[in-house]
Amino acid sequence: MINRRGVINRRGVRLGSVTVALESSAERPVPVRTVANLIAQWVGRLGRVWIDGQLTEISRRPGTNTVFFTLRDPAADISLRVTAARQLVDALQVAEGTRVVVWAKPEYYLAKGTLSLKAFDIRPVGVGELLARIERLKQLLASEGLFAVERKRPLPFLPNTVGLICGRGSAAERDVLENAKRRWPAVNFRVEAVAVQGPYAVPEITQALQILEADRSVDVIVIARGGGSVEDLLPFSDEALLRAVAKCFTPVVSAIGHEPDTPLLDLVADVRASTPTDAGKLVVPDVAEEQRRVVQLRDRARRSVAAMIDREQHALAALRARPSLAVPHRDLDRRGVEINELAARAARCLTSSLDRAADEVVHVLARVRSLSPSATLERGYAIVQDDAGHVVKAAAQTAPGKQLQIRLASGRIAADVTQITAAGD
Repeated sequence: MINRRGVINRRGVRLGSVTVALESSAERPVPVRTVANLIAQWVGRLGRVWIDGQLTEISRRPGTNTVFFTLRDPAADISLRVTAARQLVDALQVAEGTRVVVWAKPEYYLAKGTLSLKAFDIRPVGVGELLARIERLKQLLASEGLFAVERKRPLPFLPNTVGLICGRGSAAERDVLENAKRRWPAVNFRVEAVAVQGPYAVPEITQALQILEADRSVDVIVIARGGGSVEDLLPFSDEALLRAVAKCFTPVVSAIGHEPDTPLLDLVADVRASTPTDAGKLVVPDVAEEQRRVVQLRDRARRSVAAMIDREQHALAALRARPSLAVPHRDLDRRGVEINELAARAARCLTSSLDRAADEVVHVLARVRSLSPSATLERGYAIVQDDAGHVVKAAAQTAPGKQLQIRLASGRIAADVTQITAAGD
């Protein structure tokens, strides 16, 4: 029973755009051959494809015209077995780790239930093609900002522990360790030995990087490898490794190859070292140089303090040589004389002011006395008041029989009015 619409039903197995129904139960199981044949038919529908990978585990069995090898993914721990004609492999003269593209068809071997690829054509990837791929990846990562200077982290002055990723027993490991310990003998290293070329390089380096990143005592990570060809250094331009380095919070130093070698790891890493030897010099300071610097700074500070003390002593001597400080009481005596003169002047001014004020008081008193009614009375005048106490200024203000009070300069007189005479009479 075949469903032409390609819909998978409850008991169906889908083969491409069709679904083959399998009716089975615990009482009526399906034979292994049936399932294996269906798997083989499904695998056979994939057809021939071009596959990119690295050659590993090449095996030429005597007496057969077939070569067996493994095609491994360059960036992941994934591989497929491949069979090819001996003439096809021998004509290429390939070796372990060679980057190739294979034109192959997947096949399912029914007898053992294994999947493999049957190769019809194998082409090595040339250096030009590798460089073109690296250039395309470089442009992609640059557009994402992975090479930006702003994201670069500075190296610590004196790291607690230096993480080192390098080959097992390699010259790069020796160069980094010896140069770092020569500069700072107390430096601590945590070394992660990995494959630095071939199909296992990228996954092992990435795993070691994650281990060192998780260790909080590691303050800087160095990825080191000696020189090599473009193919040998290809893992250090792998996209998976580059993105893993970009995600690290710990500063990463790239020390790959020699000065002319420029894998993409140099651009993603926080610091690029031209060689592993240079990396050993970058991650730790030189103890002898730092001691010389401390001595120089100490001497410089001592000279600065001594110069400042001398300058202040000269300033104090100059101040003490001034007349005001050489004979300090001279100015006090002069100020004392000025104060005495000012005090005498103030006393004279006050006396003169008091004398003038006394004279003015005498004159005012004389004027007051001359204008006083008492002075008028003393000259023989008198003040006449009626019995109500009002001053009588005219004869019309009184009448005969009224009693008047006459005030003299000395004493009073009571008088009775007997006659009134008008002013014109």
